[in-house]
Amino acid sequence: MVPGMPDDQYLQRIGRLIRDSRKHRGWTQTQLATALGTSQSAVHRIEQGGQNLSLEMLTRISDALDSEIVSLGHSGPMHLRVRGGAKLSGSIDVKTSKNAGVGLLCAALLNKGRTTLRRVARIEEVNRILEVLNSIGVKTRWLNEANDLEIVRPAQLDLAAMDAEAARRTRSIIMFLAPLMHDHERFELPYAGGCDLGTRTVEPHMTALRPFGLEVKATGGSYHAEVDGDAVPDRPVVLTERGDTVTENALMAAARRDGVTIIRNASPNYMVQDVCFYLTALGVQIDGIGTTTLTVHGVPNIERDIDYAPSEDPIEAMSLIAAALVTESEITVQRVPVEFLEIELALLEEMGLDYDRSAEYPAANGHTRLVDLTIRPSTLHAPLDKIHPMPFPGLNIDNLPFFAVIAATAQGQTLIHDWVYENRAVYLTELTKLGARVTLLDPHRVYVEGPTRWSGTEVICPPALRPAVVVLIAMLAAKGTSVLRNVYVINRGYEQLADRLNLLGAEIETFRDL
Repeated sequence: MVPGMPDDQYLQRIGRLIRDSRKHRGWTQTQLATALGTSQSAVHRIEQGGQNLSLEMLTRISDALDSEIVSLGHSGPMHLRVRGGAKLSGSIDVKTSKNAGVGLLCAALLNKGRTTLRRVARIEEVNRILEVLNSIGVKTRWLNEANDLEIVRPAQLDLAAMDAEAARRTRSIIMFLAPLMHDHERFELPYAGGCDLGTRTVEPHMTALRPFGLEVKATGGSYHAEVDGDAVPDRPVVLTERGDTVTENALMAAARRDGVTIIRNASPNYMVQDVCFYLTALGVQIDGIGTTTLTVHGVPNIERDIDYAPSEDPIEAMSLIAAALVTESEITVQRVPVEFLEIELALLEEMGLDYDRSAEYPAANGHTRLVDLTIRPSTLHAPLDKIHPMPFPGLNIDNLPFFAVIAATAQGQTLIHDWVYENRAVYLTELTKLGARVTLLDPHRVYVEGPTRWSGTEVICPPALRPAVVVLIAMLAAKGTSVLRNVYVINRGYEQLADRLNLLGAEIETFRDL
């Protein structure tokens, strides 16, 4: 039983869960009764909360409905119930960047002083990094309701005590390689996890860090690192992949190396710029911020108490723009980092976007340009050319999935080409369950035919963050009630997304199976 809950309320709650699971499976009470070997009247009493249930019967019902009605020994996965069709209205602030936040938490390991980060995204990905940091001796403390976070590292890190389970649940753990190599000749890191997006090789990280003396062997579920402390890059470090985390690792390796390091083919993306601005505040001179060539003047010992505010998240901003367009609503999205959305907005204008933008103003980091966008109901048409991502300043790789759900509302056929990930495009076909016409051409390309008459249904959350949010956005527009099951992946990258959408007029209920 639930502590403090009367027996009749508890039974009614179970009854509602069973009724909802039955309806989302498309069964009648008679069909469920047949599967259970009981009567329709017995199922009716169960759903009304009028019959005691044994654990054995609850298990049989769970198996019949393919739904985890009860969870033993843990709180169970979190789900969202969405009543679609509501118009959104009002204004909403964009939260600070998730990707910048995790990069800055890793970079804070370089600083032997106190780091205070302002308005950090309080999400599961950040929680996993904090669990790892805390396990090796780093002191972290949330200071207030504004999500300001204090980080203080000890003189010596206890790497043997690392929380391996938390580390394996985040790909960001790969960014521990560079900061740890400055103070440890040998160390281990668990294999990186995170979204299921196909094989994401770590070789570009190894290529970037090898000139700094790092050699890594992957055996027994861990990266085994050995560091030659005397190694110094004798020529510019050329990244074989212009990746964001690869660039951040190279920056962190160069930050505490005495001398000047040139990094070429660097990513100039938003989270990399935030790490650059943070390192600059620590006294590390970096030339070329925002370009593909970075010149880093290293500082061997960094011990400084600093206060830094990461900028807003362009991917969350794109999510909110997509929600407005798909639900044909007028909302104002405030604090949008426009320099990282200019290509997306230009493409949407070509498709028929009706919107206003404010004058630009600076973010709290003093560098990033922000605007407020008022998105209005728009008559959209398919673009003339395919939609595909490119490294910054091109269309952001993480924003590509939102164009699939937007294209599903537009008139005509749109080709979406996701060339970066081996199988992320496959997850976009989940939109067909809600009425969209999405045709998979190969693991990287889909055709989307619009417009769509969305209809509610039950969907298991795709294991990749952005496609999962795309399904949620479609549910906001879908007629009837939808259920999105096991939304942990969304909570990895978005802070209280359902609650914030509800403030705009959405009808989203969070629930767990008992």
